[in-house]
Amino acid sequence: MSISDQPPSARRTELLDKAYDYVLVHGLSELSLRPLASAIGSSPRVLLFLFESKDGLVRALLQRARRDELDLLASLDPAQTSMVDVARALWGWLSSGQHRALLALWAEAYGRSLIAPSGPWARFAEDTVRDWLSLLSDAQSPLHRGSHAGERERTIVLAVLRGAMLDLLATGDTDRVNAAVDAAIGAVIDGRHAAGS
Repeated sequence: MSISDQPPSARRTELLDKAYDYVLVHGLSELSLRPLASAIGSSPRVLLFLFESKDGLVRALLQRARRDELDLLASLDPAQTSMVDVARALWGWLSSGQHRALLALWAEAYGRSLIAPSGPWARFAEDTVRDWLSLLSDAQSPLHRGSHAGERERTIVLAVLRGAMLDLLATGDTDRVNAAVDAAIGAVIDGRHAAGS
């Protein structure tokens, strides 16, 4: 059994959390083990022992970022809300200033998973898309969920949220982007009701 197959030790968990805080500030693209280890009170040798390789550490950091995303999704109960409510709750979380560092990390990992699909970033983008589409699907009625119109609706809502997130990260123009997201989500849902789907 490899190290990665074993239950995580307290030290590994502690260092992963510290490394995660570090990459939220410094990003992953230029990650170097020596400055990271120094910043979190460890050594490159210990990190390599605990995570097997730099790629293993990057994979663990991406899993940690995805866990934050899944915690957000788990906090929403789509069975008790509408698609509009879920989309607006997601946007409220995405647009919160306290999550900017995490979203920048997600954007970096998302992009890297598209250009280096066989590396430690593998499937990160695809998995996050599926996570969010699943939540949006749960907010739809069973009949609408299984239709092409339902699939189209949740894909449009996800595209609006992702695009707006990138816009907000790039510009910080909260008022403009918030207004656009609110209008776009309303238009998608209103269009569905007008079409009678």
